Amino acid sequence: MTTKEFLAEQLAPNLDMLKMTIADFSEADMLVRPTPAANHAAWQLGHLAVAERQLVNIYQPGAVPEAPAAFAAKFTKETSKVNDPAAFPKKAELLDALTSARQATIAWVKGLSDADLAKPGPEKMKGFAPTIGHLIAMTPNHTMMHVGQFQVIRRVLGKPVIF
Repeated sequence: MTTKEFLAEQLAPNLDMLKMTIADFSEADMLVRPTPAANHAAWQLGHLAVAERQLVNIYQPGAVPEAPAAFAAKFTKETSKVNDPAAFPKKAELLDALTSARQATIAWVKGLSDADLAKPGPEKMKGFAPTIGHLIAMTPNHTMMHVGQFQVIRRVLGKPVIF
């Protein structure tokens, strides 16, 4: 197994774990905040979809189709404080957006050479993910950080512990 194959194989089950974590969330559950300053799941899912597109495209413009501007505008630092259900897409649309971004990311990774993994990213990303390989390795970590936050929401909602 090559490094790129390993990295690509980490991306799909990572998304599946996220989907399992929120599978039993209702539309109302998607807007629950475990504490007043925490982000709800609807905002976090949209953030993940937008962030994955933006980050991959910083390293390889056009690798992941950009989210429509109206979609991306719903997931800013400012909108993270919004509680109005009408301000966010439904759970299925959010999952579709994240799934399509992840599928495009996986396709991009599979098309890379091992030498591509060592290519440096832009200077502004040097401290965060200095190479393409670092970016790819970081992507599932970002998702899992949010899965941890979804686990806290599960507990607030009294849902069964699944992990």
